[in-house]
Amino acid sequence: MVHNSLPEWTQIQNHILELEREGVVTRTFRRLDPERQQAIVDAILGEALEKGPAAINIKKVAERADVAIGSLYQYFNNRDGLLEFSTRLCVSLLTDAFDQFRPMLAALPLRDAFYYYLTGGVEWSQTLMGLIQFFGRAAYQGDPVLAEKVVRPVANAMRETMREILLAAQARGELRPDLDLEAAARAINAWMIALGDSQLLPYLNTYFQVSDETISFDRSLAAAIDILVRGLSPDST
Repeated sequence: MVHNSLPEWTQIQNHILELEREGVVTRTFRRLDPERQQAIVDAILGEALEKGPAAINIKKVAERADVAIGSLYQYFNNRDGLLEFSTRLCVSLLTDAFDQFRPMLAALPLRDAFYYYLTGGVEWSQTLMGLIQFFGRAAYQGDPVLAEKVVRPVANAMRETMREILLAAQARGELRPDLDLEAAARAINAWMIALGDSQLLPYLNTYFQVSDETISFDRSLAAAIDILVRGLSPDST
């Protein structure tokens, strides 16, 4: 199953209720028992990952979820409804994670914040690989619709997390006084994405060359964080 390690189901149900209010999903779906809802969500994302969101197949989703095709139409009306539901749920779950952990990361010393932001993010994402692969398709394949619906809101949440980490570090006196914080947040965020995605989407590591049989990811990460902390430190001026 794709979502064995999703946030608590009550949180997901809150999103389902919101999507119902917006007409993305019907009340009939919300009334299903949680295990059946999960099975259907897993099936939708699994089909989108295998064939691409534009080619999602209602029959295959029904087979994966072990439900009748007619039932799916009761829940989502059509294939486009399935896609809209899957993209919106992905965005909600990913942005929720950043909103939840942002204050905790910002409260840490800068070096620790960078470390736990990246290692914690990679570890969490590895428990949700179906969802992460779905997001990876949207981020790296250049679909303009998914870029706006999926990539931009999650990317904004990531950038805002890095900005809050730097703001807190600035307040603690951990940053150079001449630092362009807004630009630094964007640059560091991009670097962190490259490091993390190289481990979550191995084909990117072929390009980024973050780790291999001679250089571990931990070693590259330690070097990257050391470079960042030293470059941001007041002692570097």
